[in-house]
Amino acid sequence: MNIVLWILQALLALHTAIGAGWKLFNSEQAVPTLTALPHWVWTVLIPLELICAAGLVIPALAPSLGWLVPVAAIGIALEMLVFSGVHLRAGAEDNGPMYYWLAVATVCAVIVLGRLFVAPH
Repeated sequence: MNIVLWILQALLALHTAIGAGWKLFNSEQAVPTLTALPHWVWTVLIPLELICAAGLVIPALAPSLGWLVPVAAIGIALEMLVFSGVHLRAGAEDNGPMYYWLAVATVCAVIVLGRLFVAPH
């Protein structure tokens, strides 16, 4: 299970870092339902996502920082849930983005539960 969690953590870290890069070059206007977010929130998410991505993989080098993994995964999951809530509130008919964000939040939940109860650092 430890290996599965490390693979999920690495993939989620890569996904989150790529998402931060995407946000750097695309505004919230790129996803119509996220236009409800102020631009400053969009720009603050970039460094927060990079910090969370680092928090998912740093324990590979410094095992004593294993507590960062669930904290980072919870942060990413909260972001995905906020995006989903904003999407629902906007009343969009295409729920594809929301299903994607909920899938990412589910991966985060698996990592959090795995690291807290199944294979802690």
